[in-house]
Amino acid sequence: MDQNKIGTVVDQFNGVNVYYNGKISNVSERNLSQDGYNLGQKYQCVEFIKRYYYERFNHKMPDSFGHAKDFFDASIADGKINPKRNLRQFHNGSPTKPQVEDIIVLGLSRYGHVAIISKVGNSEIEIIQQNPGPTTRSRVTYPLSYHNGLWKINNFRVLGYLRLPSK
Repeated sequence: MDQNKIGTVVDQFNGVNVYYNGKISNVSERNLSQDGYNLGQKYQCVEFIKRYYYERFNHKMPDSFGHAKDFFDASIADGKINPKRNLRQFHNGSPTKPQVEDIIVLGLSRYGHVAIISKVGNSEIEIIQQNPGPTTRSRVTYPLSYHNGLWKINNFRVLGYLRLPSK
């Protein structure tokens, strides 16, 4: 299998595929679900997390557009619902520990980046991502710390994480 062909499956988490996208700026076309829900631009990071939440939880975000950095709204208090995503939002440095299947939001570049948390331990998390670039792996780990009652993912780019209200 050609791992360098756009649209090639490079990883999978809970039955949801992660596709190769080449350069991070590459955009193929808009991906829509069978019922017309906007999943995003193939094969950007936003498309993966929206497709993941749609396939795993049948979750449709009220605002189906926006860049990765738009998934986190700093004006929303820790643990409250982000109405554009209909997800509970936690700041990086929250009393609530990140969980597997949370969406992690990073404020890198002018568009940001989003991924799914695939593992959580007491000292690190693993994320699974789509469109990290042609030479970066689909899974990476970040240190996690607990200090003064707050959980912090130790990467200066992490803004926070979101999860289904029922989780």
